[in-house]
Amino acid sequence: MVVEYKTRTQVVVEAIREKILTGAIKAGEPLRQAALADELKVSRIPVREALLQLEAEGLVEFEAHKGATATKLSAEQVTELFELRALLECELLRLAIPKLTEAELAQSEQLLQQMSTAYQAADTSGSWSELNSRFHMSLYRAANRPLTYEMVQNLNSNSDRYIRVHLMLAGGVKKAEPEHSSLMQLVRQKKTDAACKLLKQHILGAAAEIKQLVTKLDAS
Repeated sequence: MVVEYKTRTQVVVEAIREKILTGAIKAGEPLRQAALADELKVSRIPVREALLQLEAEGLVEFEAHKGATATKLSAEQVTELFELRALLECELLRLAIPKLTEAELAQSEQLLQQMSTAYQAADTSGSWSELNSRFHMSLYRAANRPLTYEMVQNLNSNSDRYIRVHLMLAGGVKKAEPEHSSLMQLVRQKKTDAACKLLKQHILGAAAEIKQLVTKLDAS
């Protein structure tokens, strides 16, 4: 049996993240370090560190004279981000599939296995999310389109907070796991059209579910 030990900062990050993603902390609501420290029974240091980590995830923002607040999630932004992702990622995948080497395919498959391990360990909001991005990007590198590749990396970074919402509140991993396996199989079989069609469905399907969640959170 594997026992996982978490730092105080990790515990605080997970607690505040869950409050934001479930709507317990509303968008724009101040995140007062003293109050959070009292509530979570820790000092202000791990709270400060946690807020900085959540800022990097896009869930918290720091404003002059106001301090930290919960970031507003936008259904309109989801539409724009994920439609751009579908457009650019499908093109990269189309170009990459004929060029992928056995070593590159093996690397992607290894990432899939690591994702499965993270899922079984219930580490979906952290490791799985990071591995998910790495898996997708591993399939595109062979396209040799560095500018487009960088654009997709930036889109993925901006999408991360929404992906985490999907993972935590809509069981996104459970649906994504078989889709990723099917995508990997199509890529290995060099079935380019089918792989690109599935990738587009995968991205836009997640976007539709995320928009429903964001709308629900806004209404709560």
